[in-house]
Amino acid sequence: MKKIIVLLLMLCCLGTMPRVQAAMIGKQEEINMGRDVGRQLEAQYGVVQDEDIQERIDRIGQSLVKQCARQDIKYYFKVLNSDEINAMACPGGYIYVFKGLVDYMPSDDELAGVLGHEIGHVVKKHTVHQVEKQMALSLLTIIAGAAAGDPGAGIALASTASTALMAGYSRADEGQADTQGIELTAKAGYNPYALYVTMCKLNDLAKEKGNPGYGLFDSHPQPELRMKRALQEIAPLHISAQVTLNKDGSATVKDGNWQFAFLKTVGSDKPGYRARMLAGALYLVKKHKPVDESHFITVDSDKYSDIYYEDIKIMRLYPIDNLSAPSLSDYAGQVAGFLQQWAKDANKIA
Repeated sequence: MKKIIVLLLMLCCLGTMPRVQAAMIGKQEEINMGRDVGRQLEAQYGVVQDEDIQERIDRIGQSLVKQCARQDIKYYFKVLNSDEINAMACPGGYIYVFKGLVDYMPSDDELAGVLGHEIGHVVKKHTVHQVEKQMALSLLTIIAGAAAGDPGAGIALASTASTALMAGYSRADEGQADTQGIELTAKAGYNPYALYVTMCKLNDLAKEKGNPGYGLFDSHPQPELRMKRALQEIAPLHISAQVTLNKDGSATVKDGNWQFAFLKTVGSDKPGYRARMLAGALYLVKKHKPVDESHFITVDSDKYSDIYYEDIKIMRLYPIDNLSAPSLSDYAGQVAGFLQQWAKDANKIA
């Protein structure tokens, strides 16, 4: 018994280990743990030295934080300088996105879906609870080992926190984080289909690369079931624009008598994903009823044309989409005209 008491006193003196009281980690201990893990990540990967990228991620993240249920901590958002398609929520509000994910998910809406999911893990304290469980099990192992005279028993507890942080979440935890991601993106005014589309794209990537495990979904089981549940959680929003996936691979968005079809895949964006994002964007526009048909604008670049309704991004068009107009800019203008007709119809229904 004397050996056990001495061992426990030594463990309590380990500066890097959070104090355990009745299997509970306090808020400050959670923050300290997340800060320390964040420093390790930044030392390992480096932080992207681009103020615009960092500001963008922080802006999106903070807009979601304003809608979340946990306001007792400060949230930090940073982009790590790695091509990995990954994101990570450390305890205490330290959230990291890898540069590879930013490149793969170029829209603010999709990034909002990712960040909302990660915020959900922090709000629900999933990693904290995992650490607590691991520490409780380790403590039992240490006590048993100490009683048996094992001189290395104390090492187990010292590595428990880092082990728990790298472990995968349970299905229940992932489901809660998905729900949080969908709720937060919708409340913050982002496209409600953002997280669903993100799930689909990362699942496609995992299949393409032989399922190597891509960040958000390397430990997330049954992706098809999760995507189905995501659509079920979006359903109560009553999005009027319906998406139909056609046999030829195209996808059609239909709202009343109005419809628009996506025929081409661009990068990781299949027609079905593009259609979902359009349906979600039209839902956001309708929340501003009556819809002013004159507020659709096109913004051209060398590689694509974007169509906005005020500050809501409706869709992005590429040269491959243009089958008949003299230029992509002309085609974007034609599509804006189609959207103006949709606005007229939407106001009539209202």
